[in-house]
Amino acid sequence: MIIDSHGHFTTAPPALGKWREKQIRAFEETGARVPPDELRISDDEIRAAIENGQLRLQTERGTDLTLFSPGAGKMAHHYGDERTSLDWSRVSNDLIARVCGLFPERFVGVCQLPQSPGDALPASVRNSVGELERCVEELGFVGCLLNPDPSDGYYEAPPLTDRVYYPLYEKMVELDVPAMIHVAMSRNPAMQGTCAHYLAGDTAAFMQLCESDLFKDFPALKLILPHGGGAVPYHWGRYRGMMRDRGRPPLEQSILGNVYFDTCVYHKRGMELLLDIIPAQNVLFASEMIGAVRSVDPETGRRFDDTKYTLDSIDSLSDTDRQAVYGGNALRVFSRLDGVLKARATAAANVKEYQK
Repeated sequence: MIIDSHGHFTTAPPALGKWREKQIRAFEETGARVPPDELRISDDEIRAAIENGQLRLQTERGTDLTLFSPGAGKMAHHYGDERTSLDWSRVSNDLIARVCGLFPERFVGVCQLPQSPGDALPASVRNSVGELERCVEELGFVGCLLNPDPSDGYYEAPPLTDRVYYPLYEKMVELDVPAMIHVAMSRNPAMQGTCAHYLAGDTAAFMQLCESDLFKDFPALKLILPHGGGAVPYHWGRYRGMMRDRGRPPLEQSILGNVYFDTCVYHKRGMELLLDIIPAQNVLFASEMIGAVRSVDPETGRRFDDTKYTLDSIDSLSDTDRQAVYGGNALRVFSRLDGVLKARATAAANVKEYQK
């Protein structure tokens, strides 16, 4: 099974964006709340969005399953207060659950967390604990997105290793689910979103982890750095040297037991570097389709985010490592995934038997 561990509902029906605009405007103008049940999206609208987008590309590229989350840039945690973020997260996650219900063989949910910057951060972490539990236990999700910068471009929050996040990590370990560390939009004009803020967020989060003892406190915690880890593989020697200068344990000992990287790298030499530097057991196949880059690479004639095509072209990867990257690692890191898929298969078989 080829599992794409990084997909977002970037093609969501327009009604979702209109509800969000109304929510933000109402709070900013009067402090009013827009009820989540005002959002109206039909199953047919969801089917059209998925069948003409992600499902079509899955079929064309030969991938089987996508771990699917709300649009990362649209998380936009700086808007409103912690209640704003909670309502927005619940609306977004419920929509993902509907996608998974309509296409159970193709999508499994990964949830957005209701984070907020500044003084609202502690309360929003408590809300994140509750929303994560709801999504995992009630909606069948297998992971979450964790924003290292809920101020969206200004880093007005403590590092992810701060104890303010510990209640969330405790719940993640209890539920046995990983978090993909993924920034949202950038409202900082000096930080373009997808090519500056995204990659800088990955890189900064890695260094936060290097400087901490987080994994001593949470040895079972699992975190994923998307976009190939930003600058991390390219500067692996710098990180190794910095840790040695500071008397810290080697990265293989202190980091790689808990941190994973995905293959959202949109050229062959970059993906080769990732797989050469990072052990294959720490790499998850991913494409981020339909996401940051949607055009066709004139050098290959394929879309930049067709990472399966790129990975298939790398001959240096052994068959065993290739199978691990394509699906085995995802089943291990997202340890609830196998159970979710088996439960869905059983339910589908029961329906077929009943219909006979």
